[in-house]
Amino acid sequence: MNILGIETSCDETGVALYSTEHGLVAHALHSQVDLHAVYGGVVPEIASRDHIRMLLPLIQQVLNEAGIERPDAIAYTAGPGLVGALMVGGGMANGLGLAWDCRVIPVHHMEGHLLAPMLEDEPPEFPFLALLVSGGHTMLVAVRALGDYRVLGTTLDDAVGEAFDKTAKLLDLGYPGGPALAALAEDGNDGAFAFPRPMLNKPGFDFSFSGLKTAVMLEVRKAQAAGTLCRADVAASFQRAAVDTLVARSIKAAEAERLQRIVVAGGVGANKLLREEISARFDGSVYYPRMEFCTDNGAMIAIAGALRLAEARDADEIKAQARWSLASLDVPQATQ
Repeated sequence: MNILGIETSCDETGVALYSTEHGLVAHALHSQVDLHAVYGGVVPEIASRDHIRMLLPLIQQVLNEAGIERPDAIAYTAGPGLVGALMVGGGMANGLGLAWDCRVIPVHHMEGHLLAPMLEDEPPEFPFLALLVSGGHTMLVAVRALGDYRVLGTTLDDAVGEAFDKTAKLLDLGYPGGPALAALAEDGNDGAFAFPRPMLNKPGFDFSFSGLKTAVMLEVRKAQAAGTLCRADVAASFQRAAVDTLVARSIKAAEAERLQRIVVAGGVGANKLLREEISARFDGSVYYPRMEFCTDNGAMIAIAGALRLAEARDADEIKAQARWSLASLDVPQATQ
């Protein structure tokens, strides 16, 4: 079967076609970074309007590349995300479902990220620990099977991607700041500043990055006042502190759950230092999606839809949830 995946949860329009027989057949992605950069962050109204402008042309592009006229089912991101943006994707999926007489599958955005490594030639087997890290989420999830998710820890304040972006803004690195900060950090000394590793010695597996962000802000102000600010050193020291925290908490959770596999997914999962450190320090196997599938994309939604075909429904209801707990998902009927 051919499943069309549609992703419109925030500021990237992603479309992909996944075949249950042949794997990923085609995919396309449009980024809105240039539209939002002037505002220093995502403007929901602009995001929704651009999804409307780009979604149908991208769908036609993917179908043409795949050489088919219509899919057998359509999967779309139903949440969490910006409600207006989600409505665009959900409306398009249900409209096309009616026109093509095919069923639709609402997909949880974070489940899409969690399953993105399944697109690779050597996908992870269940069970595994998932570290989901992005601009909006920082989570540790014990994954026993598809839909069998137990959230072990989450962030108590800023997500790690948000902390990257806010630190980049302090350093005048523009938007989006995370990739720019990581690039600048390569030229810096990561031991120049003794930034805290939040929650590292606390029980449990939750995260907190507000204290780290505040420590960076104070050091930047002090260095600016003294005329000694080295942005590369600040970037490198911040990145090291954030990565040390993520890696230590992830390994602790994996050991506590007796899991020998870790999946790292989400936009921050593309961070080079994070990949190097967790691979070097974890006595087990670590899996990542390829770089192009770390950020929001249609391919992860398509494969999530393919794995949840049993839950396909008639195109008669648009589902869009700004907040949606990953732990609330069920194991698909076909695998229970």
